Amino acid sequence: MLVDSHCHLNFLDLTDFNNDMGQVLAKAKENDVQHFLCVCVDLSDYPQLERLAIDYPNISISVGVHPNSEMNQRVTSGMLCDLAANPACIAIGETGLDYYRTLTDEGQDMQRDRFREHIRAALSMKKPLIIHTRQAAEDTLLLMAQENAQEIGGVMHCFAEDLDIAQRAIELNFYISFSGIVTFKNATTLQEVARQIPLERILIETDSPYLAPVPFRGKQNHPALVKHVAQAIADLRGMRYEDIAQITTDNFYNCFRGC
Repeated sequence: MLVDSHCHLNFLDLTDFNNDMGQVLAKAKENDVQHFLCVCVDLSDYPQLERLAIDYPNISISVGVHPNSEMNQRVTSGMLCDLAANPACIAIGETGLDYYRTLTDEGQDMQRDRFREHIRAALSMKKPLIIHTRQAAEDTLLLMAQENAQEIGGVMHCFAEDLDIAQRAIELNFYISFSGIVTFKNATTLQEVARQIPLERILIETDSPYLAPVPFRGKQNHPALVKHVAQAIADLRGMRYEDIAQITTDNFYNCFRGC
């Protein structure tokens, strides 16, 4: 069985599924996906995620604000802790730093402030972090260390950095999650990471509806396709698909202890 450790089910276009979320999950079940972590990127989305968790017991959720989300009000650890009290919420995030679209000092300062608040909430609630980083790896790792993120750990989601960054994140008690990017022909640096890091630190995800794996690249992604990520990692490591499926599922439940 498989777990999709990071998806955005609330963003899916359900047209291909007869406008029925149940069909999305049924398709996933046909492909051996047993559990889903639906990740929050904006607090305004959180009530929708809570409803999904009520309707479908095999959906867990997180609470957090994506670094590129624009919000007028400041995000505080107290706000996050209040929302994270829901038992279906097993993680804080996604949070982190993304300098790809945020180029101003003011914007990057805001991201760093928000990131600190998320880490403090995770430590307070004893729930792991889901971290997004893009063109900000050094600052991300530095801030994680400054705020003692290693005490709670979590996952570097949709990892797209090199082996050095992966190893340093693992030293901070974080898992490395691979998305459909690892199936892309030109993702040779990332594929080397998938070959080299310890098996006990690997997770898989879709990040759906984004980043569909080969051979579905360019189409809408959905949780059933996470099996292609597992197969790619198995191929890279010369292992059986079934073994990677079991290992990544066990890793998910070890990382997200409240699930």
